[in-house]
Amino acid sequence: MFNSLQDRLQDTFDRLKGKGRLTEDDINVAMREIRLALLEADVNFRVVKRFVAACKERCLAADVLDSLTPAQNVVRVVLEELTQLLGSTESALTLAPNRHPNSIMLVGLQGSGKTTAAAKLAYLLKKQGQKPLLAACDVYRPAAIDQLETLGSEVGVPVYTGDRTDPVAIAKGAIAAAADEGASVVIIDTAGRLQIDEVMMAEAVAIKNAVKPDQVLMVVDAMAGQDIVNVVSEFAEKTDFDGVIMSKLDGDARGGGALSVREVTGKPIKFVSTGEKPDALEVFHPDRMAKRILGMGDVVGIIERAEELADAEAMADAERMLNEGFTMDDMLKQVNTIRKMGGLGKILAMLPGGERLMGQLPDGIDEGVVGRMEAMIFSMTPQERARPKIINGMRRARIAKGSGRSVQEVNQLIRQWDEMNAMMGKLRAMQNNGQLSPRAMKQMAAQMKNQGAPAGGNRAQRRMQARKGRKRR
Repeated sequence: MFNSLQDRLQDTFDRLKGKGRLTEDDINVAMREIRLALLEADVNFRVVKRFVAACKERCLAADVLDSLTPAQNVVRVVLEELTQLLGSTESALTLAPNRHPNSIMLVGLQGSGKTTAAAKLAYLLKKQGQKPLLAACDVYRPAAIDQLETLGSEVGVPVYTGDRTDPVAIAKGAIAAAADEGASVVIIDTAGRLQIDEVMMAEAVAIKNAVKPDQVLMVVDAMAGQDIVNVVSEFAEKTDFDGVIMSKLDGDARGGGALSVREVTGKPIKFVSTGEKPDALEVFHPDRMAKRILGMGDVVGIIERAEELADAEAMADAERMLNEGFTMDDMLKQVNTIRKMGGLGKILAMLPGGERLMGQLPDGIDEGVVGRMEAMIFSMTPQERARPKIINGMRRARIAKGSGRSVQEVNQLIRQWDEMNAMMGKLRAMQNNGQLSPRAMKQMAAQMKNQGAPAGGNRAQRRMQARKGRKRR
């Protein structure tokens, strides 16, 4: 998502940065390129017109044109206006503290991902200490209730189905059941249609009037483009929803819907779904999304992901590795940490320029490298994992055969372990000399949870890294 838009915008900014001083003509050309980039990304044309007009007015101001770094100021202006377009500030999910249970109602078209979003939201709230209950009010779509029960079982959240015939009665029954069972929040999955119709709207309004939900969230398919503008406008008028869950943001659509919905409806985007797994629902941060669209990355997001995975074991692991050495089991922990953070592609996409780099790789990111490392480590004996230096030629051949990999790949894994073990040796020497403070120990413990991507990847990645190294030299 947004890759094409990101490339066009970055090309425009690169041309501006090549100029020592900007003129009004330079700004006009840049604004024309930004307008075309947004229209090609399928952003609503009215939204594009207002956005470009606001950017142009600010960029033509004297404090931009007469500054020492006018190109950087243009980027700053576009970033601020794009953040404003996406919502300016984070819009948190609002629940009534003195009401038990709270209720959240999901609405939207069929195929937008409501049922999956309901389960993901339940998983997110459960992680936050809530006790959610799912209500299956889609009685029309074949197997919709069965799907929600399967997803509820996967995330460990109960599903209320009622009589499976009357959506309003099911919603009311779910509220009563939640009160009896001590659930703190009910998530109501309503029915959708392939297009807006009066029956669907009337049913949604009836459920809302019956249960009076604390929040009504509309699930919007990010791949729908600017066509979604009419849909969200109709839902906003009839159901007066409080916010948006943007689904399928990991797709390959141009992303115009995501950039249009906030401006058209005035309703904030509260969550974005970036994958199929239960933990793929994230709180939406307009400023971070704007930076990612402009190729500035989301380093804060990476830090937050690492902090979520950090635990009390990190400090103990760091101390043990300093005293006993770095083992293959330690490397395996890092491999699993990368997997928990969403994989190599997700981490790279959050780095400045990462999405553009992935687009330049002919074979993309080789996510399989994590699984291959794991297979090779699992093919080692406990003694080999604890003392990798004993792995001779015969052992390497056995490990390669057992994991289905080549001896060269096993050699590469051991070389990577050897480099990290050498780093541990240097840190151990610093500790023995009193040069490693407790604060540095804590920082290292945090880094152990976010050591970075494993070496290797595909050949295109290695060639690109080598070229960058030669350029720096």
